[in-house]
Amino acid sequence: MTDDKPDIYGGQRPQMEHALEQLLAKVEDLRQRMTDELGLDPIEHILARVKSDESMREKLRRRGLPQTTEAALTQMHDAIGVRIVCGFLSDVYALRDHLASDPALEVVEEKDYIRNAKPNGYRSYHMILCTQEGFFVEVQLRTISMDTWAALEHHLQYK
Repeated sequence: MTDDKPDIYGGQRPQMEHALEQLLAKVEDLRQRMTDELGLDPIEHILARVKSDESMREKLRRRGLPQTTEAALTQMHDAIGVRIVCGFLSDVYALRDHLASDPALEVVEEKDYIRNAKPNGYRSYHMILCTQEGFFVEVQLRTISMDTWAALEHHLQYK
């Protein structure tokens, strides 16, 4: 947050962080159930964040949107982000199915870049979920190899 501008999330960051914690608790519970059933942990690692004030403002600028709380929370769907990296493709889709069937989460949008890779070769499964608190969360599900490729591609693109 900059000194001369109010928080882009209008003071809702604590509620956003709580919503993120709730979602991560669901994922950890699901992870444990799948590990118990399969005998293997389906998740290699999880990264999660609430997008920084500066990053959200920059994205709003790039999109030609006003730098307001309303725009940040309603027009951008990635203020909260979770990346779940799995060992196997079957785990990606199993996790997707479990998240989609959770009554506390509404699936707003899905993009299967695994079956329909982007022209540059990027592969991942993206879901936009809406939490009970009304916050949008972008969830990216991918395998270790997809995550490695995406990291290298990002490094090359922004180097």
